[in-house]
Amino acid sequence: MKIDWVTVGPFQENSYLIVDEQSRRAVLVDPGDEAPRIIGMLRDAGVTPDAIWLTHGHLDHVGAIAAIKREWKLPVFLHNDDLVIYRRASQSAVRYGFTMEQPPEPDHSLADGDALNVGALRFTVRHTPGHAPGHVVFHGEGAMFGGDLLFAGSIGRTDLPLSNPDDMETSLALVATFDRDTVVYPGHGPPTSIGNELMTNPFLADVVERT
Repeated sequence: MKIDWVTVGPFQENSYLIVDEQSRRAVLVDPGDEAPRIIGMLRDAGVTPDAIWLTHGHLDHVGAIAAIKREWKLPVFLHNDDLVIYRRASQSAVRYGFTMEQPPEPDHSLADGDALNVGALRFTVRHTPGHAPGHVVFHGEGAMFGGDLLFAGSIGRTDLPLSNPDDMETSLALVATFDRDTVVYPGHGPPTSIGNELMTNPFLADVVERT
């Protein structure tokens, strides 16, 4: 597995490219903004893209989708509980003082336990609400593409519309059970690991102590 990413937009969001090096198949995770840079990353990798996987529907994770789909007819995967957020992405951008092209409707829904493939790579979808009602992570191959659930030293916000602190606590308790060597690729900030966050992240440690 090869992982590339670019950090894009005013929210400095990480847009990931997961590549199966044997088949040269790939997926994009959370293409959030600056579509030309993401398209360039994909072209430079010399791979065949199969899909766009979304951890959730917030505007900073979906802003490049419309432009990318004009280049490749890629199916978009999103949990249904985040449709209400996804469908308001361009409206939300206006409230932050900028514009973005509203992404087209998703093509496939995600659910907890779904199996997703990238060539020979295998990932499991885990529903992890809290930051957003339809938030998911993609877990497999020693990695977790975690969106805005868990960051290096912090966690995703739970003071946004449709966020839920209780759900966030449950979701953090779930990922705390993943193998400690699991590399976390978050929606913002540098990669980390489950083990490192269990030792150093006060938010995750507090959840584990209470569960």
